[in-house]
Amino acid sequence: MGLIEDMKRFLESQIDDFLIKNPHLELQVIGEQLAQQETDTMQLIVDLNAQEKQAEQEILNTAQEIKNWYDRVQKATAAGRSDLATAAQERVNALLPQGNQLWGKMKGLKERETQAQELLKTIKTRRVEVKAKAAAAQATRARAATESSTSSWGSASNYTSSRDFADPLDAQFRRWEADEELENLKRNLGK
Repeated sequence: MGLIEDMKRFLESQIDDFLIKNPHLELQVIGEQLAQQETDTMQLIVDLNAQEKQAEQEILNTAQEIKNWYDRVQKATAAGRSDLATAAQERVNALLPQGNQLWGKMKGLKERETQAQELLKTIKTRRVEVKAKAAAAQATRARAATESSTSSWGSASNYTSSRDFADPLDAQFRRWEADEELENLKRNLGK
């Protein structure tokens, strides 16, 4: 076990060092994590919304059942059937706490959905920030690469031009080759 834990810590430190040296990759990883969190949070909101709808339907069903039993209490009382009225009233009394529990459940689901919506807003804001940082890092890398290639191109052209002046034999060959080409053009035009 100790060897595996040591290897795990070593790999984690190597990954951390790599990400520190390559911040654009770290931003990419964070962006991917935020995208996954956004997807998960949106799914959570959908699930909570479905549970809320189900709780609402259960509340409506329970309310309808309470109403039906209350109507039976009234009907039995009017008919002088106190035995049925008492039993129906006990049923109403048993359904009321069930309705209250369902109401509390729905209220809790609404609160969780509100919190999930706030979390989703936070995640989206964070993703925009990470994208902006990644774009800035990309622009910085591109600018540095351009400056690097420009300076190396400039030094290469300086090398070539200074080499031409430093090498008289090369300059003499170039003049001879240019003169030959000029003679060829004159001959071709004369024909």
